[in-house]
Formats: sequence, structure tokens, C-alpha cells
Amino acid sequence: MSQIAASFLRRCFAPEETIALLLRGENGATPMQRVVRLEQALETRYMAWLSYENQHGRNNIYVAANPLHPGSRKRTKESIASVRHLYIDIDTDGDARLVALRASEMAPPPTSILFTSLGKYQVLWRVEGFDFVRQEQTLKLLAIAFGGDPACTDCNRVLRVPGFLNRKYDPPYKVTVEYPDDSIWTPDDFQLDSVAVDAMRFTCASSSQKPSLTHSHSESNWAWVLHELAHGKDAVTLTHELASRRADKPNPLYYAQRTIDVASARLWLIEGSSFEDVIAMLESRRCHELPAALCSARAREIAVTAHRMIARRKSA
Repeated sequence: MSQIAASFLRRCFAPEETIALLLRGENGATPMQRVVRLEQALETRYMAWLSYENQHGRNNIYVAANPLHPGSRKRTKESIASVRHLYIDIDTDGDARLVALRASEMAPPPTSILFTSLGKYQVLWRVEGFDFVRQEQTLKLLAIAFGGDPACTDCNRVLRVPGFLNRKYDPPYKVTVEYPDDSIWTPDDFQLDSVAVDAMRFTCASSSQKPSLTHSHSESNWAWVLHELAHGKDAVTLTHELASRRADKPNPLYYAQRTIDVASARLWLIEGSSFEDVIAMLESRRCHELPAALCSARAREIAVTAHRMIARRKSA
């Protein structure tokens, strides 16, 4: 038990870093938090204490996903030293959503997958180059894309530690872990916000009383795609035209497909199509290009993105 936990902590944190451990019971008792250096947490005696609390004290064992500033006493947002991980909690339809995530080109392979209970997962990516604003934005988009808990986007978020028991259940469930990839990922490895954020920015600008006088290439592409689709342009033809226009993108075809699909979903919703019908139409369009599980998850994420764009414009 303690060896699995220690290996996980070594993978997640660097020597001499400060980490926060949380011991939380299921009976309403006051949680215990310990802010310690990694080396202290890895000591045999310390691991034995955590194991005892988990087995006999009925406490669940968690660790903060990001390291803290040296000398910190609390796990506040201000105490977080840097962004070390991106993460999502998958609590419903876990197996299908995990399959879709593994097959997706929108996110790289996870660094760790925690099996927290039957059909429930916590997925982690080891990252660098993220500030706190970009981390939170990416966490929200990951949750939308793969059906994660949208509330789990704080930089001081805690994760279960594998090797210990999840005591929410009777009998308790042993938390396990697998490590699909040892890479450290950067913002450019996540293909989540290139269309949604640009589109939302253009939508907000076009509804403002003082619209911006300049637009990015992506914003201009968005306006052009909306115009062409509204006038009956074939989506397949439009996809190839946009991909040829944006050869500067790392993956022009992916960018074009996503832009056209988000724009289509937005138009369908405005025209009165139901949310489920929009998902079905998106699935039908891409079913011959993508695995079934990925196609379904992608269609739902795009429909959610389009719905939020419309709601955001109405509230502007």
C-alpha cells in the first residue's frame, strides 16, 4: 500500500518540494491537513501513519495536485507555487468517457489515471508552461470535452492517493493507478480552446457596443464560416477550403473540422434544433472519420460549446 503511494508522490513532485496532504473522514469529523516536504512524506514512519489512519481511523487520503510555496501552512490558492498538473474527475459514464479520452486528439495521453472506485476516475496530465489563468481555462474545457466534473478547476484541488482505501464505500475500494505516459505536456499539446475561445471572443466583440476594430485570423475565419454555412455552403467543401487557408495551424484539418462543426451546431441551435438532434447531426457528419466513442463524446462537447456561446451572447 505505502509503496504504491510513495511511487505516485515521487512521480508527481520534485525533491524538496512542499506538498499538502489531507486526511478526511466520512463521519463528519474535522479533516486533518499536513503541509510537509516531499521527503518527510516519503519516510517509512510517515507512510505507516497514513496507512494506519486510512485503515483504522477511517480517513481518506488526498494530496494537493500542485506543490506549495516553501513555508506555507495552509493549502490556499495563494500558497500554490506552480502548476504541476491538469486533472479531471470522471464520475458518470466513466468507462465510456475514459475510452473517448484515450482515443481523442484533443488532449495528449494522461500521465496518470487513478481508479478511485468502480467506473470512476481521476485523470492527470503532468504539465509545464501553464499559468493559473490558463490552467483553470483548460481544466474547464477538459471537463466539457470529456464529461468531467466542471467544479474541479481550482489550482489547490486535492486528488486521491493510490494505494490507500476509498472509504466512501462498504466494503472500501482500494484506489489504484496506471501510468500511460511519462511525458510532460505544454499548452500547445492541448487542442481544446483554439476554436471555442476564438469563437466566443468574436461573438462577444460582435455584440458589444464598441466592437474591436481588428480581428485575429481565427475570428475572421469564424465570421466567414458562419456566413458560408448560413448561405448553404456544403460543410465538407468548406472544411477543405478552411484547412487550405490555415496551413499555419499545427493541424489544419482538425482546426477546420472543429470550426465548421462548432459553427454548424450554433446555427442549428439558433434555428430551433434540439440539443440531442444537434449531437446526432454532428455524429452523422463525422461517424466515418472517428471511432464511435470519440465521435459521440466530441459531438456532445461541441454542442455544449455552441450552446454556451449562444447563452453568453444573450447575456451580453
